[in-house]
Amino acid sequence: MYPREEVKALSSIIIMTVFGVSGLHVLAVPEYPVTITDSIRITAICRDLKLGKPLQYILGETSFYNCTIKVNPDVLIPRPETEELVDLIIKENKDFRGTILDVGTGSGCIAVALAVNLPGAKVTGIDNTEDAVRISSENAKLNKASASFLTTDIFNPDLRQIGSAGMIVSNPPYVRESEKSGMASNVLDNEPHSALFVPDSDPLLYYRAIIKMAESILTPGGKIYFEINEAMGKPVAEILNSAGYANVTIIKDINGKDRFLKGTRLRPDPEYLGRDCSG
Repeated sequence: MYPREEVKALSSIIIMTVFGVSGLHVLAVPEYPVTITDSIRITAICRDLKLGKPLQYILGETSFYNCTIKVNPDVLIPRPETEELVDLIIKENKDFRGTILDVGTGSGCIAVALAVNLPGAKVTGIDNTEDAVRISSENAKLNKASASFLTTDIFNPDLRQIGSAGMIVSNPPYVRESEKSGMASNVLDNEPHSALFVPDSDPLLYYRAIIKMAESILTPGGKIYFEINEAMGKPVAEILNSAGYANVTIIKDINGKDRFLKGTRLRPDPEYLGRDCSG
């Protein structure tokens, strides 16, 4: 069911979680004690894995940019690509002292990691589900991160509640419905589709809504960072360009795929403000 290398990775995570030590430690100390409780837990974890349940949901948590992030089926499991996005933001904004808005925060992994690593920033995450806001708030407390979270509709946001921001970051839904066939069954059967998929007829609806919101809250000179579908970089860049952004750049991930996009807001665009971003 799982490739050999993935089995090794899963085994290491299970050993670390159950025993609190690395797999290498267990190999080096073969007499390491295994209690009946440990054995029962490992058996239960393996049973759930055989059923196709993601290990992160089984354990109830995962590691993300050196933060412990609690997850459940209400939120997406954080991906390595999103860690790359966080790393990019941190490296380019080490001295940032303004407000960062994480749109569609989900588990809060981006907001929490940025709050921990950019202590001079004020970080706020928004999501349209109370379940996501609840777990993201728990993750902020767990990691002692100075981040707050709000429930609001991305397509009809409460701008007064959100306030202004000097930076906006988002990893919105961007997988087209037609791309489902290429995805693993454990993702399709367990993770929330509303946080993953967009219709083929309008795959950029979230980007347009976020950029529309940014026209009201992102300060001139403020930056915007997106995670993107590898096939949608140029269309998203065109939206940013038309909305009056400069330095619009598509950035590849570690696998050489177009995965991130950034830009700097220079000026309000009255014509763009009047456009309908709902469809």
